[in-house]
Amino acid sequence: MKVSHYFEFESRVTGGIRESVAHQRKMLDRLGIEYTTEPTLEADVLHCNLLGPRSAWYARRAARRGVPVVANTHVTAEDFGDSFRFTNALARPLRPYLEWAYGLADALVCPSEYNRGVIESYADVPTTVISNGVDREKLAGFEELEAEYRERYDLEAPVVFLVGHVIKRKGLETFVETARRLPDVDFAWFGPLDLSLKGRETTALIEESPENCTFTGYVDDVRGAYAAGDVFCFPTHEENEGIALLEAMTAGKPVVVRDIETFEWLEDGRECVKTAADAGVDAFVEAIERLADPDLRERLGANAAERSEEFSLETVAGRYRSLYEEVI
Repeated sequence: MKVSHYFEFESRVTGGIRESVAHQRKMLDRLGIEYTTEPTLEADVLHCNLLGPRSAWYARRAARRGVPVVANTHVTAEDFGDSFRFTNALARPLRPYLEWAYGLADALVCPSEYNRGVIESYADVPTTVISNGVDREKLAGFEELEAEYRERYDLEAPVVFLVGHVIKRKGLETFVETARRLPDVDFAWFGPLDLSLKGRETTALIEESPENCTFTGYVDDVRGAYAAGDVFCFPTHEENEGIALLEAMTAGKPVVVRDIETFEWLEDGRECVKTAADAGVDAFVEAIERLADPDLRERLGANAAERSEEFSLETVAGRYRSLYEEVI
């Protein structure tokens, strides 16, 4: 079996999509499946991670050649808005394009049941839920970086933190305002911070954030974020899955999330604290105050680490082999 594992715009796209592709290729390596990162119809399967115009062109040719097409549904109009400058304006015309593009595939890979529910309104194509997974090896030894990263960003435990691109959709306003209400608690958001890509509202939230709210920008070793943080606060309004959430859980950190469909699999009071889906700042302040209790943090964090094992690359990998064999 040979797979054309193509990631259009690979040199430009970062964040969760890039991590997902890296995870998939690690899984293919572990499975011993031969693959190329170039788009080609000389493979047994054309697997597209972003159905941009070049991918769509190859997908149409693949249909004529009898080469099955698998595509990941990383992008939806629902989660495209409130991301970067101009994305809100592009979200509406994006949907009809994605409906057409996803319709070119023979099988669609959705990272969560929630994402599958959204995608089934886009195209009449068979869907399979396969988690983006969590690369446990990438986090190995993270604990050793605790002192270094806390000193680097002047953080004192317990640290409330988040990892990933700083964008409004991920609950930026809630994160900042919760920090403002808890001036004696350090908050840190680890992730790329290019203000030229932000809208005015997002830029203002960042620039006018309180002193106890740190935006680190890009970190050279993401393990340092999970070492420095104690409570993973993820007030996102829309998410297809959330690789950073899975990484935080793997690192044994308790998480605070909204009770949105994406996180239905998380159990409130077991590995996380949930607020209402439409909760305001008060609910997040209350959740963080509850997690000031170190015993509660330890219990939820241990449960989170145990639950994360079902998302390991070792656990997820076989699902890709099964899918490829099925479409072939």
